[in-house]
Parts: sequence; C-alpha cells; structure tokens
Amino acid sequence: MLPLQQKATVAKKKNRMGIFDFFVIAVLVLLTFAIAYPIYYTIIASFSDHQAVATGQVNLVPVGFQLTAYQAVFENDQIWQGYLNTIIYTVGGTAFNLFLTIPAAYAMSKKQMLGHGALTWYFLITMYFSGGMIPTYLLYKDLNLINNPLIMIISGGLSIYNMIVTRTYYQNSIPDSLYEAGRIDGSSEIGIFFKIALPLSMPIIAVMCLYYAVGHWNGYFTALMYLTKTKYQPLALVLRRILIMNETALDEAVGAALDPNLIANAAARANLVVTMKYALVIIASLPMLILYPFIQKYFVKGVMIGSVKG
Repeated sequence: MLPLQQKATVAKKKNRMGIFDFFVIAVLVLLTFAIAYPIYYTIIASFSDHQAVATGQVNLVPVGFQLTAYQAVFENDQIWQGYLNTIIYTVGGTAFNLFLTIPAAYAMSKKQMLGHGALTWYFLITMYFSGGMIPTYLLYKDLNLINNPLIMIISGGLSIYNMIVTRTYYQNSIPDSLYEAGRIDGSSEIGIFFKIALPLSMPIIAVMCLYYAVGHWNGYFTALMYLTKTKYQPLALVLRRILIMNETALDEAVGAALDPNLIANAAARANLVVTMKYALVIIASLPMLILYPFIQKYFVKGVMIGSVKG
C-alpha cells in the first residue's frame, strides 16, 4: 500500500511541477513578445510606406515596402559627420574608461594595500554625492573644455559601479597562488598586473567594454550641455536636430499654406517624418547590435564572475 501512496504523491508533484513550468513558460513568452515586438515593429515600420504607418495599417508585415525614410536620412550630410564623431567618442572614451577602471579595480582588489579602507570610502562617496551641474560646468569652462571634443572622452572617465564589479572579478576569479608565483619569480606588482592579471581579465574587460561603449554611443546629455558647435556633436544630437527641424518646418508650412496642394504636400511630409523616426532608431542602434554577438561569449561569463556575491 505504501508504494502506491508514494507513487501517487510523486505523480501529484510531477503534475504540480508541470503546471508551474507551464506558467513560467507562458510568462516568459509574454515578456519576450512585449520586448521583441516593439523592436520588430520599428524595423518593419522603417521600411513601410509612410502613409500606411501614419494611418496605423502596419502591424505584422511591411506595407508598401520602400526605402524613402532611409534615403531622406542619408541625404543629410550631418548624419555622416555625427556618425564619425560618435565612433571617435565611443572608441576613445571606452579606451580611456578601461585605462582608468582596470588598474583601479586591480589595486582595490588588494586588501593589504596601504589606505585601502580610506580609498574604498573615497570611491563610494562619489556614488551618492556629486558637485552639481553648475559647478561642473564652471570647472569644464576653466579647463577650456566647452566646445572641445575631448570633453566627450574624458567626462565620466571612471564608473565606480563598473570598478567595483571589476574588483570583485579580480578577488574571486584569479587565485592568490598565481600572484605569489609571480612574486617568487621576481616580478613586481606592475609586472604581475601586465603578465598575470591583465591576460586573465578578458571576460570582464569585454563586459566593461560593452558597458562603456553603449554609454558613449547613446550619450547625449554631455554633448547637449557642453557642445554647441554642430560639427562636434554626436549622432544622438544630430538625429534629434533633424527631427525637430522637420517638424518645425512642417508646422510652418501647414500654418502658412492656403493652397490645397501645399497642404497635401505638408501632410505627406508629416507622414515621412513618422517613418524617419523609426529609420533613425535603426540607424542609431545598428552598430551596437552588430558589436554584441562578437563579445557575448565573454559577456555572460564576465557578468556572472564579476557579480557581487552575498
């Protein structure tokens, strides 16, 4: 009798687990759809007829496939200049960030370092308190960084959060025996860093590279505050300016138009602005989407190993 009861209990547990698994899968499917569909809609809308997009006819497949929006975007020379600026800021800024973050994290991973506790508090305080916008602007002005492209590279050079994650990686992933072996062989701390720690840091370096690169690529506030010359502005501000100019010109045309033909042309241009928004999103996001697959094998490992354990 007892074995039959045990079998019934096991069967009930399997049934419960089956219901739970179904619920989890259903939730994951809904979340995936909620995340993936806006991206998919942005792609198909950018290739659809602008009038169909404006009237809500685009849902699952492109309607009236065309490249008018992309053509209108790339005919603007400012797009290419903005792309070039953003690439320079992203590459230069990411390299500068890694130059500061990796050595600082390695040093902070050494608890026996003189002043380790004081430096830890020094770094942590900056996560909660800042100098404020106006003092920061005055500082950059005194350093002659206003309307200087260097501000996009050196501003926010060190992220304390990223430094802590990298420090945790060094503490948990590289055994002290390797450092001791390096010291026995006569290497200095700098030699140990370059010959042992740095070659073993590729996973966390890939993670930090992606974090910093995405931040630089999507960044606009620093440029909005400190770069007024259009030739220095990154892609995000160029795209914003194009949309504002198109919408402003459209409003002026509609307000001044008395001829029905002019009003029709203004309406067509309004519809084109709608699809241009989607095309601009794709253009701005594409480089990061291309970059991620090349470093994703390091990304997961670096995040999990570098995470702060309880």
